[in-house]
Amino acid sequence: MDSLFDKPQRQSAIGILVLFFDTLYHYVKAFGPLLLIFALKFKQIDKLYLILSALVLVLVIALIAYLKYLNFTFYLDHQKNEFVIQEGIFNKTKTTVQLYKIQQVNITQNLLQRAINVYSIEVDTAGSNDKEGKIKAISHDLALELKAALLQNESRLSATDESTSEAEISETKAQPFLKISLLSLIKMGITSNYVKSLSLMLIFIFTILDYVEKVVGQGIYEENAIEDYINLELIVQSIFVFIVILIIVIVVINLGRILIKYYDYTVNKQQGSLLISYGLINTHSTIVKPEKVQITSVSRNFFQKKLNVLELKIKQAMQGGKEEKGSAIDIPGCNEVEKDAILQLIFQRIPQKGVMLKPNFRKLGFAVFLTIILPLLCYMRVRVLIVNFDFRYDYFAGIYVVFVGIVQYFKFRNSRLFVDDNFIILQSGAWDISNEIIEPNRIQAITTSQLFWHKNINIGSLTLHTAGGNIAFQLGDFEKIRQYVNLWLYELEKSDSNWM
Repeated sequence: MDSLFDKPQRQSAIGILVLFFDTLYHYVKAFGPLLLIFALKFKQIDKLYLILSALVLVLVIALIAYLKYLNFTFYLDHQKNEFVIQEGIFNKTKTTVQLYKIQQVNITQNLLQRAINVYSIEVDTAGSNDKEGKIKAISHDLALELKAALLQNESRLSATDESTSEAEISETKAQPFLKISLLSLIKMGITSNYVKSLSLMLIFIFTILDYVEKVVGQGIYEENAIEDYINLELIVQSIFVFIVILIIVIVVINLGRILIKYYDYTVNKQQGSLLISYGLINTHSTIVKPEKVQITSVSRNFFQKKLNVLELKIKQAMQGGKEEKGSAIDIPGCNEVEKDAILQLIFQRIPQKGVMLKPNFRKLGFAVFLTIILPLLCYMRVRVLIVNFDFRYDYFAGIYVVFVGIVQYFKFRNSRLFVDDNFIILQSGAWDISNEIIEPNRIQAITTSQLFWHKNINIGSLTLHTAGGNIAFQLGDFEKIRQYVNLWLYELEKSDSNWM
């Protein structure tokens, strides 16, 4: 069967505009300091010279964008089962992606691409630290055709007979599987990412305070005013009001971020894979192939449990074997039934928790020493050295001890490793309880460690290395750990699974 991509072809002609702004962005980023100097000396620069320079720069960037468009081609080499991209103006580059190594196919669309009705497509493998194949301007129909062609060609590689291959290839249309409702996204928005939003807020607040202090020449609060008006009752009231305002702001930030990022979240089945699409401003379309999945994480907190929502996170093989920020695929707002349906598709069965391994209580003791005792010792030292120390800070120290102590206790209580014949599940977390699921045949390497003072009490640590990241279990029963390690290594030796 002839393919639309047998011969080299270019991107959409209107995509020259995308290439123009992309080139402009990189030039502005590269010459940012120089442009800043020009901005500061704007009044001293000859305006006619500035306008002519800007016009020349625009023409040069437009020419570069056109040459990029002209020299960029892509096609499928069916004889070698490869996806080929050729690009470059002076230095020609030819990128070859073997079809069986493709981990992920992403179709995205930003505001500019949406305005001119083109899409970008990215092809990922586990072979490097960057996206191997990038096409920045392609029509939607052509993007879907290319995505289907990549999957069809891979299906042919794995088919054992002609009839099976034709049956797989004929299944080109996506079948409805799961749609995350707006209500579920709202539930996730008001119950998740507290720590992340709090960190961003604190950074913003301290930045504003520092800026105000530099402009005004003094802090927002004067020391004399604090000494005259602040008392214990006012401190308690201020802390309460601050916490309430902080919670409201965090909920609003989370809600807006999740609704914008994951709006219209849809999961379809296509040739046994998951086709995921979402986004309000920047749209994304991603394909997840079950055989490529390395780690699947299911997480939820107390409020999410009551609201019957949770978050699934799927990690495939990372570029260069290195886990990258944002590389995991999130499926927010699932309920229990939807979660089981996705896990069934990925693993062909519902993962079950098997034998449970608990960490030794020394894990809790060591965590308390690092997060409470050491900071308290430093605080007491500062308290003694400062002559006019404000003892009202002791209240904050007490709150810190209680809060961190509770967090560390729940982290220890929730730290568990479950081992089944078919699955390994690591449970962790204090507030958001996460269960990371891997199959033993996905393991690439195993590391066990035991400090010499732990030998007499028979405890040690375990790290399982996969192409999607690592999972670690600390200070468990070392004898049981070694037994399971021997079993997993034996299973790996006789396994012929293809996670690549």
